[in-house]
Amino acid sequence: MASYQFIKSIDLKTDTIGSFDEYPFCLPAIKSLRTLEFHPRATFFVGENGTGKSTILEAIAVAFGFNPGGGSINFTFSTADSHSGLYNHIRLIKGARRPKDGFFLRAESYYNVASYIDDLDSVACGQPQLKNSYGGKSLHEQSHGESFFALFQNRLRGNGLYIFDEPEAALSPSRQMAFISRMHDLIRAGSQFIIATHSPIIMAYPDAYIYETGDCIRLVKYEETEHYQIMRTFINNKDKMLKELMLPFD
Repeated sequence: MASYQFIKSIDLKTDTIGSFDEYPFCLPAIKSLRTLEFHPRATFFVGENGTGKSTILEAIAVAFGFNPGGGSINFTFSTADSHSGLYNHIRLIKGARRPKDGFFLRAESYYNVASYIDDLDSVACGQPQLKNSYGGKSLHEQSHGESFFALFQNRLRGNGLYIFDEPEAALSPSRQMAFISRMHDLIRAGSQFIIATHSPIIMAYPDAYIYETGDCIRLVKYEETEHYQIMRTFINNKDKMLKELMLPFD
């Protein structure tokens, strides 16, 4: 399985960074970043909002060659530049093989990806419709959750590098479990996943690395993540937690 590893590690090129007082280098997780090793199967980035996990994920995707807005490696649509320059300051250590498939999913810009697919199909001139790879129906004609799941079920072919930023954004808990099953099938078909997530369900995938961003970036076990601990505490002590969270009416 290790032979299918497309990205082995990344290094932060500290000598090219002008100042660690500027964004995104001022973020503690990035300031402490030197080398990160990736699991051959799945690597997760977890942490509170604003700690840099999505910024790191985006830099990896762009440095590999994906469009900053998401999509396949050959998607060329442009949106307002909102990505950071971190990708210019990381070095990707790649494996010996190149992926035959790939996709960069950004929940926040998935609408633009769907629009780009429709635009390409509108000028296909008798060529096979791109939407056929996404379930045969425009992603705009499906609910947000349905369009996400259509991507996972139909577009991803295996032997690929899949970089996902918050894939749980439109998925119910049951669909998140189905995502794990699909993810496992694709890993068995030689794929590698790199995922930023808040979902305790998705990050439970076994035999993976979990990096938690915060005051630094560190490798943790699933049960050590704040997401797992908070969810477990809430479910096991729902009434007590709600009483502490909600003050009584006067």
